[in-house]
Amino acid sequence: MSRAATVDGAMRDPDEFDQFYKDVRTRLLLLTYCLTGDLPSSRAAVRDAFVVTWHHWRKVSRLEDPEAWTRARACSHAQRRHTAKLWHREKGLDPEVKTTLDALGKLPVTQRRVLLLSELSTASLAELSREVGLPRTEAERALQTATAQFALLREIPTTSIRTVLDPVRAHVEDSTWSRATIIRRAGAARRRTHTVVGVAASVAALVLTGTLVTDAAGVRPTLSGERMEAADRPEPSAEPTPEPIDLPEEAMLTAEQVAQHVPGKDWTVTSTDDNTAGDGLVMPCQDERYADPKGPAALVRTFDPQAPKPTVTTLQTSQASESTKAASRSYATMLDWFAGCSDDRAQLLQTRSVDGVGDEAMVLSLRLWDEPTSAVVVGVARTGQFTTATMTRITGKDDPGLVPSAKLLGAAISDLCTLPEAGSCPTGRTSMRKVPPVPVADVPAILAEVDLPPVTGVDQPWVGTEPRQAKDNVAATGCDQADFSAMTNDVTRTFLIPKAKLADQFGLTETLGSLPEAKAAAFVADVRDKLAKCSQRQMGTQVERVRHLDGKHLDVSVWHLTTEVTDKLTVSFWMGIVRDGTSIAQVGFVPDKSVGMSSDAFNALVGRALARLDAMPPPKSG
Repeated sequence: MSRAATVDGAMRDPDEFDQFYKDVRTRLLLLTYCLTGDLPSSRAAVRDAFVVTWHHWRKVSRLEDPEAWTRARACSHAQRRHTAKLWHREKGLDPEVKTTLDALGKLPVTQRRVLLLSELSTASLAELSREVGLPRTEAERALQTATAQFALLREIPTTSIRTVLDPVRAHVEDSTWSRATIIRRAGAARRRTHTVVGVAASVAALVLTGTLVTDAAGVRPTLSGERMEAADRPEPSAEPTPEPIDLPEEAMLTAEQVAQHVPGKDWTVTSTDDNTAGDGLVMPCQDERYADPKGPAALVRTFDPQAPKPTVTTLQTSQASESTKAASRSYATMLDWFAGCSDDRAQLLQTRSVDGVGDEAMVLSLRLWDEPTSAVVVGVARTGQFTTATMTRITGKDDPGLVPSAKLLGAAISDLCTLPEAGSCPTGRTSMRKVPPVPVADVPAILAEVDLPPVTGVDQPWVGTEPRQAKDNVAATGCDQADFSAMTNDVTRTFLIPKAKLADQFGLTETLGSLPEAKAAAFVADVRDKLAKCSQRQMGTQVERVRHLDGKHLDVSVWHLTTEVTDKLTVSFWMGIVRDGTSIAQVGFVPDKSVGMSSDAFNALVGRALARLDAMPPPKSG
């Protein structure tokens, strides 16, 4: 059947566009990256250009060279998006790629574009000159100058220009792309928006010109001859009613994407729904059905590998919000679910900020100690008005890993970011930074139940008392008797396991306080000095220093103490003290016979206490 045989054949059959998108996107990314030296802007520009191309696909597909039409828009979008003063900002670039980009950056923009079109496209000189808006003779002169100048800067013969561009091509070939269905949906939404605006403009024009068809009294005639009073006329809408925000199933992860980043074979989608059934709590630590109760759309998709007894499951939940501000609140709420996990015996292990994924993103790992024990890694991210979380849970000792989970989160944002209400897309170079845990307690700098490891032989949860002013300090040992009551921001909290039958002395206490930095350092030094001399001063007390680190702004010390009360009774005590600038925390733990925690576990807990001091306010003056 000929192209003319269908009225809207190109729109009804997207296969042609999908193949075009697959064939052309990397070439355009290479061209725009070399043109701007800005990979994130180039990737976004190429995506936007394909969205516009689908919007006009009926027309573009009939052109002799559809790629040239899309290329012109990709270059234009890339140059508009690229606003950085520095030519390129990526770290860790291959030296060959960096040298090539540096040389390109020294060419004037027009010369650079002419050179790149000549080397990286099939455009003839006449087509090239039209694309850059120059007469043919000027374009030819610009090409000659650019070729000679680039070869000189790159220290190569002019015949080797394409060769030195090959490493740049290899650098961009691994870029993650949104699925063609996402691009087409964004293009269709763009077309609908343009249609609504066009109709609104036509209505406005009719309203304005309609004033000519009135009688002297200012009344419009009607078909029935009845009179409609001018005062009763409905006011025309100044703006079209916005379309409801759409969250299509095509914007969710696929089984193939999960298989790339999660262990397991033959992954399948087991369900996709709007999470209206049951209690809506589909993930560990989740406190509410929706992070944004007023959000207009939400989806949950679950995945399972094909195995008789699968030990790993993956889930994605996404939600749309009415505004970016509401989406930011949704992101914070979702993050709080996991950072302060309220599930019994859940322990937060690691917190990472993820750069290059959407507008904001974090990955957290937890261990759920209730049998059967499992490891959970969850990623939470936002792009514009959309928030998503990806969760992978593995039963047993294995761990899903932070890096694969961050990549899975990036894939999820890649699918969402082409929707009209979305924001930033992944840059393609996902990186993670270790950051302090998200504050979750009423006193942000103090430990929470989610920070505490399990103790041997007990399967009941820790319960913390309400934080109170540190008038006394149960975290101190008999050796140091550290007193925080004269400090500012002083607070103390004790953790117990009330459902377990343990000795009265069992428990863990943390005490916090702030002092000017010199006084804070002296306070910690005094505690260390007292612990160092304690074995000599207190008969029957043995002090072992397990960890020691001191610096101008940071101090960490951990001790294990044993005191022989009688010939048959010896009391054990773990104590750590940390300082971050002006903030001090002391952690003390008294085990009960065989119920305790390992040296590594207590050391890690003291490290968590130090990390939480990041949220401590400075000491109060006066």
